[in-house]
Amino acid sequence: MSSALPAGYVRVTAGRRTAVARGELEDDARALLAEGTLYEVAARSLAARPLAGRGVAYAFPLPITGSRVVVRHNRHGGLLAPLTRDWFLPPTRAPYELAVSLRLAGLGVRTPQVLMYGIESVYGLLRRADVATLEVTGGRDLASYLMPGELPALRSEAWRATRELVRSLNAAGARHHDLNVKNVLLTDGEAGLVAWVLDVDRVKFGQAHAASVRVGNATRLLRSARKWRDERGAVLDERELSELGAVPETVKDD
Repeated sequence: MSSALPAGYVRVTAGRRTAVARGELEDDARALLAEGTLYEVAARSLAARPLAGRGVAYAFPLPITGSRVVVRHNRHGGLLAPLTRDWFLPPTRAPYELAVSLRLAGLGVRTPQVLMYGIESVYGLLRRADVATLEVTGGRDLASYLMPGELPALRSEAWRATRELVRSLNAAGARHHDLNVKNVLLTDGEAGLVAWVLDVDRVKFGQAHAASVRVGNATRLLRSARKWRDERGAVLDERELSELGAVPETVKDD
């Protein structure tokens, strides 16, 4: 891989494995690659905490600096997933996810920083990839706020923060093609909850405030919320849903 790296990142290689990491985490990357892939090492770690989501991810401390990260293994979705599994052609989705996360952060969208990704060569041209992001502690996904037993005031606050996140995505021209109630993470802020967007490898950029971006983001998230209501008993306030659906109308096209 000879492509240029973002400023502040370095490349580390060990046999069939390569990692791209923040410069201050170069020693961590070397230590991880010496023991396996990022995901394999995280899964074996006694200090790891499994996280449910799009496949099991692991929160654990890096071996040298102790920085807390969440490591996720890239997998295909859709009908062909049983065939394509976790195999990708170069360069995989990992470099794109790093680039997207940096661009979103620069545009004011909250998303966990990608600290490192790892790629392993398997079966000729095929590759497997893992991504390590900075762990955002103390967070809960939007889905958890929708379940029975949650205080209505907290659920309303979660939706307010989520609307702000969607507006920031729209302003960045970022359409998230898998925006759902599990990849919106909410944490405590100085003036209430704040929302973070996860799984940004599914983001595509268009024009800021473009109708396709605004409608696409709101529609995708509303579909996910209603699916959780229908299949898992999530509590939804139609007023909250209508306010989220109105997000596309709060800004004008350029």
